[in-house]
Amino acid sequence: MRILTVLLCLFLFCQKSSAQKSNIDSLDREIAKATTDTAKIRLECRKVSTWSRLNLDSAISQAERTLPKAKQTDFTEARLFLQFNLATNYSYTGKYVQAAEQLNDALQSLDPKKDTFRIAEAYSGYGMLYGIQSKYDSSIMFYEKAVAIHEGPNGKQLSLASFYSNIAIGYQQQSRFPLAIQYQQKALKIYEESKLEDPLATILLNIGNTYNLISDTSRAIGYFMQAIEIAKRIGKKMVEMYAYANLSELYISSGSKKWDSVHNYAMKAVSLSAEMGDLGIRASSLSRAAIALSNMDRFDEAINLARQAMALADSSANPLNIQLTNNNTGNIYKARGDCKQAIYYYEKSLAAIKESELASTGVAATYESLSECYEKTGNAEKALFAFKKFSNIRDSVIRKENVQKTTELTMNSEFEKKEVTAKALQAQKDVETQKQKNKQYFTIVTLAILVVSGLVIALILLRNNKAKQHANLALQKEKVNVENALSELKSTQQQLIQREKMASLGELTAGIAHEIQNPLNFVNNFSEVSKELLDEMRIELDKGNLEDALKIASNLDENLGKITHHGKRAGSIVKGMLQHSRGSSGQHEPTAINDLADEFLRLSYHGLRGKDKSFKSSLHTDFDRSIGNIKVNSQDIGRVLLNLFNNSFYAVNEKKKKLESTQNGSSYEPTVSVTTKKSGQNIIIMVKDNGTGIPQAIVDKIFQPFFTTKPTGQGTGLGLSLSFDIITKGHGGELKVETKEGDGTEFIIILRNNP
Repeated sequence: MRILTVLLCLFLFCQKSSAQKSNIDSLDREIAKATTDTAKIRLECRKVSTWSRLNLDSAISQAERTLPKAKQTDFTEARLFLQFNLATNYSYTGKYVQAAEQLNDALQSLDPKKDTFRIAEAYSGYGMLYGIQSKYDSSIMFYEKAVAIHEGPNGKQLSLASFYSNIAIGYQQQSRFPLAIQYQQKALKIYEESKLEDPLATILLNIGNTYNLISDTSRAIGYFMQAIEIAKRIGKKMVEMYAYANLSELYISSGSKKWDSVHNYAMKAVSLSAEMGDLGIRASSLSRAAIALSNMDRFDEAINLARQAMALADSSANPLNIQLTNNNTGNIYKARGDCKQAIYYYEKSLAAIKESELASTGVAATYESLSECYEKTGNAEKALFAFKKFSNIRDSVIRKENVQKTTELTMNSEFEKKEVTAKALQAQKDVETQKQKNKQYFTIVTLAILVVSGLVIALILLRNNKAKQHANLALQKEKVNVENALSELKSTQQQLIQREKMASLGELTAGIAHEIQNPLNFVNNFSEVSKELLDEMRIELDKGNLEDALKIASNLDENLGKITHHGKRAGSIVKGMLQHSRGSSGQHEPTAINDLADEFLRLSYHGLRGKDKSFKSSLHTDFDRSIGNIKVNSQDIGRVLLNLFNNSFYAVNEKKKKLESTQNGSSYEPTVSVTTKKSGQNIIIMVKDNGTGIPQAIVDKIFQPFFTTKPTGQGTGLGLSLSFDIITKGHGGELKVETKEGDGTEFIIILRNNP
C-alpha cells in the first residue's frame, strides 16, 4: 500500500512563476538604487526568499553571495536568515554536509538565554535535515527540543504546530502510529483555533494517511474528505490531488469493491496531477483507475488506461512507479485469465527495480502472483523459483524487523550504561576499577543476550519456514470458505443492528404517543365543552339575558386558556422529541444530563405501557442538581439510557408475572429508580430495579454482541453491546453492572466531566 504523505517541511514551488520573476527584476532595480550596505543586504535577503519559491539553485547562489556581506557588516538578523535558508535549500538538494555546517555555525553564535526561539529554529532545521535523510530518530529528537522551547512561556503556537506535525511524520514512517496520531491531533487543535486553512488541510490529509495505515478506514475517509473540502475552498490543489489519490488506493486496499468510487477518485487525481505536472501521481492514479475498470468488466478501457499509466511511468524514470504500473497491468491480465500476458508485465515490473529494493511486501506479492501464473501455464520450475523468491523476501522482511528491534534494545542498553558510568565517574572516583569490571560484565551479558536472541530468532524462522510450506496449501482451500462466511456474517450483523435500531425507535414512538395523548385529550374535551357553552350563550343572548351570557363567556374564556395551555404542552413534547430524534453530528455538546435521564425514563415507561396496559411500576428519581451540563453526545447517551430503562422495566414486569402465576405477586411492587451524582471529576448515573436479576453464570457475557436472555424474536442481543461501546469508546467512560439473581440489577454509568 503506497500512501502519500504531505510533509509540512517539504518545499512547494510557487505556481505564479511569471509574477515572481517580475518581482526579482523589481528587487534588482531597488538594490541598484540602495544607498547603504544594510539596505542592500535586506533587499538581497528578500531576493533569496523569492528565488526559494522559484529556483533552489538560484536561491543558493544568491544566499552564498550575500552571506559574507552580512557577516562583514555584523548584520546578525540577515546572517541568521541566510544561514537557515541555505541549510533548508542545501537539504532539499541533497547537500547534507553543507546544510549541517550552516546550522552548526548559526547555533554556535546564538546566546542560550537571549536567542531561545532562534535556537528552536536551528533545532527544527536539524529535524528537517535528518527527516529528509530518513533518520527519523534524530529528526524526532531535534523537533522535540524545538517543541520544549515553544511549549514554554511566550511560545509561538504556529511554530509548535509545525513541529508537532513533523514529529508525527517521523513516528508514522517508523510505524509508531499511536504516537503519530497523538502529535497530529495536537497540531490539528492549534490550526483549528488559529483558523488557518492552508496548514489545516495538510494536517487533515496526514491524519487520514495515519488512520489508513492502521486500517481504520472510516476515520481515514472522514479526514480525507475534510481535507478535500478545505483544499477546494482555498485552491490548495496539491493536497486535493494527494487526498483523491489516497482515497482511490484506500478503497482498493480495504477490499470494499466500490470500483465506481475507486475510478472516480483516481481520475480526479489524474486531472489534478496533469494540471500540477506530477507524472508519478498521474501514472499511479491511471493505473488504479485501470484496476477499477477491469473489475467493472470494462477490460478494453482498463488496458488502454494501464498502457497510458506505464508510458507516463517510463517518462518519469521512477523505478517504483514503473514497478507499480506494470504490476497492476499484470493483475488486470491475471484477473482475465490471461496468465501469459500477466507474466510479461510481472517480469517487467520486477526488472524495473534494483536488487536492493526487492525486499518489500509489494514485490513479494508480485512474486506470489507470478508463481501462480507460471503454475497455471505449466511452467513448474519457474513457478517454484518465484514462490521461493516470495517466501525469502517475506522472511527477509521479518528478519529485518527483528534485527531492528534487537538493535534498538542494545542501543538503549548502551546509552543507559554510559549515563550510569558518567555519573559514577563524577561522584565516586575511588571505585573506578570496580566500575570497569561492571562495564565488562554488562558487555558480556549484552553480547550473550544478542547471541541467544539471534539463535532463538534463527530457530523460530527455521520452524516457521517448515510450517509455512505445509500451511500454504491448507490456507488456499480455507480462504474461499472464510471469505464467504465473513460476508454472510457482516450481512447478518447489519440486519441485526438495523433491527435493534428499529426496536428502539418503536419503543421511543410508543412513549411519545402516550406522552402527547394526555394534552390532546384535554384539548378535545375542552373544545367539546366550549362548543356547548357557545350554544348556551346564543340561547341566553336571544332571550336577552346578558348577565347569564357574560358568565358563559367567562367560562368559555377559561376553557380557551386551558386549550391553549395543553396545546403548548403538546408542542413542547413534540419539540423535545424532535431534538432527540434528529441525526447526531457525532460531536459532544453541553447537555443537561438530569433532564435527559428523566425524559427517557418517562418515554421508556410509557412506551411499555403503550404495549401492555396492565403494566405498572413505581418510578423513583434522585438527581444531583449540582451537576448542571456536561459535554456528551446526547443522542447516543439517550439511546444507552433508553436501553437500560427498557431492560429494567422488562425485568420487573417478568418478575411480576412470575409471582402472580404462583399466587405470590400481591405484595410485590415493581420499582425502577435512576440516581445521578457527582464524584470528583466523574458523573455517575445509576439505573436500579428490583426485578429478576441476572444469573451469575452469564454476567460476564451480557456485554457481548448478540447475547440475549429474552425469548426468540424479542431481542437482538445488541442493546447492551452497543451501549457499552458508546460509553467506553465514544465517551471514554465505564459501564458496570451489579446484580443478584432474584433481587434485582443495578447498571452504573461513569462519565468523565469535561466542561
